[in-house]
Amino acid sequence: MNVSEVNTGTEFILLSFPTREVQVLLFVLFSMSYILTLIGNGAIVFAVKLDHRIHMPMYTLLANFSFLEICYVNTTVPNMLRNFLSEIKTIYFTACFLQFYFFSMGITEIFLLPLMAFDWYLAICQPLHYPTITNSHLCMNLVALCWVTAFLCYPVPIYFITQLPFCGPNTIDHFVCDPGPLLVLSCTPAPGIELSCSLLSSLIIFITFFFIFWSYTLVLRTVLCVPSAAGRRKAFSTCGSHLAVVSLFYGTIMMMYIRPTSGNPTGIQKIVTLVYSSVTPLVNPLIYSLRNKDMKTALRKIQMCTKISQSK
Repeated sequence: MNVSEVNTGTEFILLSFPTREVQVLLFVLFSMSYILTLIGNGAIVFAVKLDHRIHMPMYTLLANFSFLEICYVNTTVPNMLRNFLSEIKTIYFTACFLQFYFFSMGITEIFLLPLMAFDWYLAICQPLHYPTITNSHLCMNLVALCWVTAFLCYPVPIYFITQLPFCGPNTIDHFVCDPGPLLVLSCTPAPGIELSCSLLSSLIIFITFFFIFWSYTLVLRTVLCVPSAAGRRKAFSTCGSHLAVVSLFYGTIMMMYIRPTSGNPTGIQKIVTLVYSSVTPLVNPLIYSLRNKDMKTALRKIQMCTKISQSK
């Protein structure tokens, strides 16, 4: 496609990956990943909603986490899959920044993960006080605070990015609208905006990461005091799985958003974005929920109800 044909004032071109063969392969892989992500996370949301036995703060957090993952993948993956096969990879200026805004809503996950880690800490380290501290009302208020805070974090930086002059052709060497590639297209340098985005991201990421690290340090210290070897193994297995997900998520977002955004090589940006936008939403339900005995019981109950309703 001749990029000069695009109205550079109203559209961007997303280049995606360079070769057709790679794009077709990625389309197949991420189509399967997308479907499995929706099924896995959707099953968890319905299980928590329908099974009254698990209407507890721990599972309320898991349901919100899974709902967030569904929203998150629907923000980017459908358009990404379309661009993998499409010859015309354009996106309107307004749609690009809307995608950027809702893609940045992944910051809700950064707020929910510490909340889940703290819940796990209370359940292990303060079991007698857990029912009184983590009541449903407090849990819902904290979850609402996470969502509202995430909605309010990035509108101002995004507004200032939209006011930048973009030089044509507006070709974004990425498959999503992300701050790094967008700032590269600016006709004038914007070090203030770039630095403010980096500082805001760094502040949020490091504060929440060290809170999670502190929570799991206290959990592991308590687990080491458990007299039963089987109990220690089970707790270590659960903690290890949770920490693996936290490490994968925080490792990728730190690579992308801690240092100034336009300084990341394009190839690394694409690979890292694929990991935290598609891979982590797929593995999170497996780690956080499907290893949980109560959650597996609730999912089996839903499966049985589905089979009964289909047989009628």
